[in-house]
Order: sequence, then structure tokens, then C-alpha cells
Amino acid sequence: MINTTIQTPPQRANSLDALRGTAILLMVLSGSIAFGGILPGWMYHAQVPPPAHQFKPDLPGITWVDLVFPFFLFAMGAAIPLALVKKSAVQPLWKTLLQIAQRYVLLAFFSVFTMHARSWVMSAAPGLADQLLSIGCFVLLFLMYSYKQEWQGKAALMVKVSGFILALAFLALYPFKNGFSFNQNDIIIMVLANMALFASLIWLSTQNKPWLRIGLLPFVMAVFLSGKDTTTWNSVLYNWSPALWAYKFYYLKYLFIVLPGTLAGEWLLSFVHEAKTGNSTPAKVKNLWLLCLFCWLLLIGNLVGLYTRLLVPNLFFTAAVSALLVYGVKLQPDGPQKNLLERFIHAGIYLLLLGLFFEAYEGGIKKDFSTYSYYFVTTGLAFTTLASFTLMEQTPFFKPFIQFLADNGKNPMIAYTAGNLLLIPVLKITGGQKLLDLMDHQVVGAFLRGVIFTGIVSLITVYCTRKKLYWKT
Repeated sequence: MINTTIQTPPQRANSLDALRGTAILLMVLSGSIAFGGILPGWMYHAQVPPPAHQFKPDLPGITWVDLVFPFFLFAMGAAIPLALVKKSAVQPLWKTLLQIAQRYVLLAFFSVFTMHARSWVMSAAPGLADQLLSIGCFVLLFLMYSYKQEWQGKAALMVKVSGFILALAFLALYPFKNGFSFNQNDIIIMVLANMALFASLIWLSTQNKPWLRIGLLPFVMAVFLSGKDTTTWNSVLYNWSPALWAYKFYYLKYLFIVLPGTLAGEWLLSFVHEAKTGNSTPAKVKNLWLLCLFCWLLLIGNLVGLYTRLLVPNLFFTAAVSALLVYGVKLQPDGPQKNLLERFIHAGIYLLLLGLFFEAYEGGIKKDFSTYSYYFVTTGLAFTTLASFTLMEQTPFFKPFIQFLADNGKNPMIAYTAGNLLLIPVLKITGGQKLLDLMDHQVVGAFLRGVIFTGIVSLITVYCTRKKLYWKT
């Protein structure tokens, strides 16, 4: 058992930030590539294939795009212990609970505000004024959510209050094409708000009882499996909501990703504690490149196998590579690093194989409507990918690359918003959007436009990070 209440939290877990940065950049990329039917189906969500990109809920399989959201959720779960251990050590419980509630409110507001701040939501035919106002809303977010350690006191509070007053005035007074509505919000951010709330409360209640935390998941599963029977109390619980735009029990399905992620965060804390209290110099990882290769083979192999529906070969392939990976970790010298890698890899392989055994249930693995196979497979792959980033960070060749991804992962709210509220309006105003649109008619160009767009968003994010200008909730 990990006693997280007595450990000193690390400064930052670069590998975890890199995983989050990878997820947010791939999220931007998946939304900025061309959608004209030029690129192959595996470049989009599996259930929204080209050329029409119409939702086909009966189409099984996953693509790299379907890994983006669960990887981000997993990273959110892992960050919860890293944040709350520090808070719990220096302040009373009531204050921590208040901060958890505050985070939910700030994320929910962020979801509503940033959706209405998009120029195409403001107007059916956005003009120069709409584009400039969208950019202004992006700047306004700095007033509301920016955080620097030296910004404290009444002046900093007044800046934030002024920002929120201006944002509320915008939402109340602007003549949106469909009017203002709480139901018009960014569903991804709203799900994250719910996960931040419920996962944080669950972790606080079970921080020294990880098996109890995981043991709550079958109860969530039970409500999902029985909630469709309208004659039961399960259905009442499943359908109840004080405000449907802010909470649905349906969102709690993602606890199957976030709660296992909290274990990763605890193991990172344990690793830091063991490394600090150890007396010997940490031994170098043996066959580091080979271990990374096995982790990435699991990722790529399952994407290919599940998308092409080569289910039996993929199962045997996964089992073989997993065995090699487990054996490779077993050969490592004893110490904190071996313990961390074993935990990540054993948990990842277990969940991945569990997901493959669930694959036939609910018509095959799908992101939408999401299946249990999807939760387990993607969480398992998140564990092994995090293990690979932990290894890659130790190599001089990959360390700058991991740092670059981590700089994006440290500022995910800016990375998520910069494209819609800053870059798209600038491209519309300057005519740059037309140049990108010219690239839509060939395979290389259709993908390259997404790379260019994502690259600019990434540079904006990294600039803010390196200037220590963060958006925090």
C-alpha cells in the first residue's frame, strides 16, 4: 500500500506532462487535417469514416484519433494525486474540498465561454468584427485563468474579477446567432470538469485504499448495465441531473480511465519517495531501446489489428510482445525505477488484455458509443505509453523531444483554445485560411495543413509555458 499522505510531491513529472502534451497536440491535429475524403479512414475517428464523415455507431474499431481523449483523461487522473497530496499536507480538508468545487465551476465556465467565443458560434457569417472579438475573448482568458507564482494579492484578484465580469457581460449582451444557452458548451471540457470533480473526491476518500477506489468501478458499471430498465431505481439514478448541461451520470463512464490513472500518479509519488530515501546511485536501464520498442509495438499493433479487425492475430501478437516486455523489465536491476516500470507495464498489459477479451461485447470496440473494451484497451495503452516516455526521457537523443511535448502538456488549456479563438480568426483575417484550403486536394497537403496548424498552436503554447504564463483552474 502507498501512503501518499506522507510523501513529498515531485516538481513535475515530465513523462506525464509529455503524455498530456501528446494528447492535446494530436487532438488539435485530428481537427485540423482536411475532411474532404482525401485521407484514409484511419486518419479520423473510426465511427466517422470518410468521405461523408457521417456517424456510424455500429462500425467497430479504433484509430490513433480515438486514443487522444482517453490519453488526456488518463493524464488528468494521474495528476490528481500529484496535486492533492501537496494540498492535503499544508491545508485543512474543507479548503481542499472548496478548491475541488472551484475547479469544477471554473472548468464548466471555461466550457461555456470558449464555445460562445468562437466566431462561427457568434454569427452565421462571421465578419471582421466577429473574428476580432474572438481574438479578444482569447486575450480575456488570460485575465481569468492566468497564473504566475509572483502574481498574488488584491491586484491579481482584481484582474481576475475584472476578466470574469467582462466575460459575463459578453455572454449576456452579445447577439449570438442562436442566442446564449448553457447547453451550448464544449462537451470535452464539460466531461473533464465532471471527471476532475468526481475523481478528486473519490481519490480523497480512498487515497490509502487503492483497491477500494478501483472497487467502485463495478458499481458504476452496474448502473450503466441496469439503468435502461425504467422500472428500477438504477434508472432514476442514471437519468437524474440537477442540470443536464452540467452533469450527467453518463459522463461517469470515463472513471474507468481516470481512476486507473490515479494509480499511475501514486506510483510516480512512490518512485520519487523511494529514489530520495535510497542510498545507492540508480542503475541504468538495460536494453532501454528494446523496452521502448515493445511498448510502441503494443500501441501500433493494436491500432492496426483492431482497425482492420484482425482480432485473433492481434490477440496473439499482443500476448507475445507483452511477455517479452514483462521479461525485459524483470531483467532490470532492482531499485525504484524497476518498481515504477513494473507497475506501469504490468497494469498496462493487464488492462490491455482485459480489453481485448471484452472486444466482442457491445459489437466490438468503439469510441462512440464507447464500450468497456475501449476503456480497458486505451487505459492499458496509456500505461505502456507513459512507461515508454519515462524511458525515453533518460536518453540524450529523445530528452529534448520529451521536454517539448511536456511544455505543451503543462499548458493544455492554452493549447486547446489557441486554435479556435486565436489562430483561425487570424487566418481568416489575413487570408491564410485560403492558402491552407488550397492544400486539401492531395494526400500530402491534406495532412500537411494539419501539421502546420498544429505546429503554430504548439509554438504559441510553448512560448507561454517558457514565459511561465499558465492557465490554471
